[in-house]
Amino acid sequence: MDKNLYGREISSAEWEGDPTILEVSQKCPAFNMENGKWRCQRCGNSEQLIKGPCDCGDDCFFCAACLNMGKLKKCTLLYSLPEINEFPQLTHAPLTWEGELSTEQKRASDAIATTWAERGERLIWAVAGSGKTEMIFQGISDCLQAKGRICIASPRIDVCLELAPRLEAAFSGIPLALLFGGMEDAYCYTQLTIATTHQLLRFKAAFDLLIIDEVDSFPFHNDKTLNFGAEKARKPNGALLYLTATPPREMQKRVKQAKLVATILPARYHRYPLPEVTCKWLGDWRKSIQKKNRRSLLMKYIHQLIQSERRFLLFMPHIGLMKELENWLHLLYPELSFTSVSAEDPKRVEKVKAMRQEQYRFLITTTILERGVTFRDIDVFVIGTEDRVFTESSLVQIAGRAGRHKDFPTGLVWYGHYGQTRAAKRAVRQIISMNNEARKGGLLHAKLSDV
Repeated sequence: MDKNLYGREISSAEWEGDPTILEVSQKCPAFNMENGKWRCQRCGNSEQLIKGPCDCGDDCFFCAACLNMGKLKKCTLLYSLPEINEFPQLTHAPLTWEGELSTEQKRASDAIATTWAERGERLIWAVAGSGKTEMIFQGISDCLQAKGRICIASPRIDVCLELAPRLEAAFSGIPLALLFGGMEDAYCYTQLTIATTHQLLRFKAAFDLLIIDEVDSFPFHNDKTLNFGAEKARKPNGALLYLTATPPREMQKRVKQAKLVATILPARYHRYPLPEVTCKWLGDWRKSIQKKNRRSLLMKYIHQLIQSERRFLLFMPHIGLMKELENWLHLLYPELSFTSVSAEDPKRVEKVKAMRQEQYRFLITTTILERGVTFRDIDVFVIGTEDRVFTESSLVQIAGRAGRHKDFPTGLVWYGHYGQTRAAKRAVRQIISMNNEARKGGLLHAKLSDV
């Protein structure tokens, strides 16, 4: 029996194995009629159904909501095999990580292990830089020893790429699959999987432990199809963990109403406060770029960062303006090594890796680097926080890029704007509030001068 179909639910067009396996697998229509509406069984969509010509007849249609995963038509069949956890029984603890957890990390780690043991549901609400990845190791280890199947899913490819080598190092004897759109390697049945949340649409009752990292991130947040896919991918009695520094307001409400258990960590693992934000008035910064005004406030602050001889990130709301600024800065500072990166950049992985290896003085980026990436010692300057792309959540996450390393726990964070927004004000307050909670709990070093 081909193991690659265990816990999967896919069409024949997606199957790359022995075709005779499909003949003995479970089969179901890609669409079912529910409450008077046709519903896609892969993504749960019942609205974006588009009619089109088909050999099966004139009444056929396909699902537009999950079209990027391959076309599903009314006449399509989905094939699956129940997950039977066909993994070897481990004779030793699979966790090879030898680091030590802080007291707060250990508290969260114990809560995660309990959630797995009880097959429960929990939110880990931990500030950026608190060391969330290390907190999940023990829960994963316990699940592996029980022959459970685990998936760590994130809406962002960059987060998955960051997590993969860390999980491989922490569980060096356990095969790991990394799944994302456009991956070159073929799918392989493994006990430990890292995947984008889109990839969960291809699973059915597969995972005993499902961990969704950056649950508030685009595109998972408010996307009913991705939430449907995540629920479908988890076993009915599987444990579910949400990880984030900035849970959505709806999730915060569920915590307050005691409908969702939460473990809250207001301090970073190195026990220094989150860098607090300074707001900078930029005036019409877009015009400054378009007119190439070297005396503008925007250029004053960028020049100040360059003169400081520190490495930094420049966050911008739109790709066009980002490229325009990059080209101008190359003319002004031809001796400096820097570049830009966005979701559309085919070299984004290589560029982020080069920034991590300190080959660039600074990186100009869109919000794709707002979370899930760590650089050793940087400052952060957000340009144009008045743009609606910069939500409260994204601004808090962006601020969390600074001061993450234990040897470099401080850094500048500037919100540059052409008019303050409610989102920016809330982000500033949230960071201050978390620092205050950490101080009240005695979780910070007594003096910042201890750095």
